[in-house]
Amino acid sequence: MKQRTLALVLTAALALSLLGASALAAEGDLSAPDTSTAQAEETRERETREEPEPGEEPSGEGGSGEEPGSLPAEEYIPDPIGAISFANLERRMHEGNLQILALQESVDVVEEIDYDKLKAQLWEQLNELAKTQWSLVMASDFMSDYEYHSAYDQLDNAYSAVRKQFDAIKDGDMQEDNADTVRQLQSLQNQIVAAGEATYIALAAMELQEDGLERQLSALDRQLEELELRYELGHISSSTLKQARAGWAALTSGLSTLRMNLNVYKGQLELLIGADITGEISLGALPKVTQEDLDTMDLERDMETAKENSWDIYQATETVDEARKTYNNSGGDYGYNTHPGDSTYMRIRHNWNTAKYTYDNTIQSFELGLRNLYLKVMDYKQVLDAAKTALAVEQDNYAVAQLKQSQGTLSQNGLLEAEDKLKEAREKVAGAENDLFSAYNTYRWAVDYGIMN
Repeated sequence: MKQRTLALVLTAALALSLLGASALAAEGDLSAPDTSTAQAEETRERETREEPEPGEEPSGEGGSGEEPGSLPAEEYIPDPIGAISFANLERRMHEGNLQILALQESVDVVEEIDYDKLKAQLWEQLNELAKTQWSLVMASDFMSDYEYHSAYDQLDNAYSAVRKQFDAIKDGDMQEDNADTVRQLQSLQNQIVAAGEATYIALAAMELQEDGLERQLSALDRQLEELELRYELGHISSSTLKQARAGWAALTSGLSTLRMNLNVYKGQLELLIGADITGEISLGALPKVTQEDLDTMDLERDMETAKENSWDIYQATETVDEARKTYNNSGGDYGYNTHPGDSTYMRIRHNWNTAKYTYDNTIQSFELGLRNLYLKVMDYKQVLDAAKTALAVEQDNYAVAQLKQSQGTLSQNGLLEAEDKLKEAREKVAGAENDLFSAYNTYRWAVDYGIMN
């Protein structure tokens, strides 16, 4: 399988300088070839010089267009100091996240390769090596066999290595590998941004949970005050009061732990955007998912788009294509009849089957994952609608409680209890909105970038 690591791509870009040093070292060891190889070397030199000029060869595509990692030009409203909005999160990560910046430098190194220039340099290198080999042939009478063969082998290896790089550019193989490398690096950048957004959404849910615990604690404070008075009047036992106090202590402890976790995860978010780590960054509200957003979702159409954008599926496709090519070159379905029991053929056949099964499993898992994300979005939409209906009921109940309290038929504590129920209903609506946005945002990442998790 083609190597798609950045190291191998950069090796191609550095081939000229590295191989140039090898050629100079070999040239310093010149001795003499035997005359049996002179004619072959003369033919090689002639064939090298008969190649068309590099400028006349069509070059592969280099990196062009918009700079990877750059965001579309749009109106940008900076966040206040110590704050972050979801709308600016991706931009700030591209500007301040050290992992993304490091990956972008690697992308830039690959995309700045001038293939025409590199091919011309390699072509000159081939000619110089051919000249040196011919000089070696002409000087063979003045060298020992050992000296000649040692120098000749070094030059031959250098020539083959440079020729391999030259052909890779001429055939577009290097350009294709580099494009794959850029795509992989950009996929890694996108995964980091997706993780940052997931962290932001989780923090929004934790802050909403903090509000709920604070509301519950305030209600429990009122209840304790009433219970202590009733205990003094002898209406309840000490055991009942102790249980209430234990509940207050547990709630207070849970709130303290939640605040600690908020500080930890806010510190992680600050790290992701390259800000000073204080654990106290202020978050803006999450965007709302509109009905128009939901109407744009089309599972069948989005499935095809998501597959095209998935790096994992692309890798699986490349793997199965190369395994198929190897299998066909070894005889394909008829190879077993031609070479019964041949271990090499059987190994290639098993590799081909493994690649097919892996590819099919990748496709099925991806399709199932996107389908589940789609269903989750729709489910959270109905949960939100139900929460809004419940909120409307609590709003009516609170209005009735206010009227009763003004007429003197409801105590102040009764009104506060109705207010707590209203706040709880609002929290459920806010939580359902956040859940819907989280599911929708995850779905969009899967469709637009092929990132499922």
